[in-house]
Amino acid sequence: MGWQKTITLAKRKKGCHLVTEEIVSHIQPGLQGVEVGMLFLFIKHTSAALTVNENWDIGIVRLHMDMALDKIVPEDLEWKHTDEGPESASHTKASLVGSSISIPIAGGRLSLGTWQGVYLTEFRHAPHARTVVATIL
Repeated sequence: MGWQKTITLAKRKKGCHLVTEEIVSHIQPGLQGVEVGMLFLFIKHTSAALTVNENWDIGIVRLHMDMALDKIVPEDLEWKHTDEGPESASHTKASLVGSSISIPIAGGRLSLGTWQGVYLTEFRHAPHARTVVATIL
């Protein structure tokens, strides 16, 4: 039997943001009693993404992710899709990082590695609330 909840994450500006605790606080009821399972997270946006990354030195992770993605997908290219303003690079970055992740569940807890955490990568400069669908099977 599955469990699902739609979560609204707090507004955040452009960058890579550790959201593990925020996610877990929303899905705690669904984790109860799950000895072995999977958590699937899907973000319902095209200018933000989800990923798993190192959670020990958060500031460096943010810096490195922003630096690498800005190098791979520069914001100053001649973007043709500009209906939403000058941040069209956000759609390409979101596609590269991805809209979903899956995490094993063991004993009612996320089975992340010691130094792993769930990150929201926000590619728009202005803060936005983001909607994530959490499914536990």
